[in-house]
Amino acid sequence: MIGVLGGTFDPIHTGHLILAEEARIKLELSEILFVPAGQPWFKQDRSITAATHRVGMVRRAIASNPYFKLCTLEVERPGPSYTVDTITILQEQIGAEASIFFILGRDILADLPLWKEPNKLVQICRLVVAPRLSSSLSDLKSLEQSIPGVRDNIIQLDMPVFEISSSEIRKRVAQGLSIRYLVPDEVEKYIIEQKIYLTSDR
Repeated sequence: MIGVLGGTFDPIHTGHLILAEEARIKLELSEILFVPAGQPWFKQDRSITAATHRVGMVRRAIASNPYFKLCTLEVERPGPSYTVDTITILQEQIGAEASIFFILGRDILADLPLWKEPNKLVQICRLVVAPRLSSSLSDLKSLEQSIPGVRDNIIQLDMPVFEISSSEIRKRVAQGLSIRYLVPDEVEKYIIEQKIYLTSDR
């Protein structure tokens, strides 16, 4: 059983790592694949940091955990990144017998009907939903109407809520504020060395 945690990771932060580890332990997953997005279709209205930097930060963040693996599938593929395409390719690569668990935040779940082929997505993987303070699962009924079967394919992850935001981290760097403990030490060093996020226009 494989966990997949996708995201822009601009930058990856401690909350991502805690979420991945909680999912791995509680669902007894053999490994977690971190999949940095190439061109996120839902973020085309804002600039994102170059993929080389985002991949570099993920690689450093997960290096100490043998169960965490970097997957560069999306950044190597041209055009917008769609989860259903990524999961389909991963399934082909790891074999049809392997179960895939796609990890996402509860706040993102509400937008699932807007994703590419959401009905296919819930058929080819399980959705592992992490809690967020700003949202609840009370709207599952309407989600079920849009995507029949989705309710039976959701696993609610019972874990502490850590509200850490990549956008807030970018702002703090631009303002010269500390991001210690918000990101792993190696990621903080990388951001400083590469002079990323020094402007707040993103």
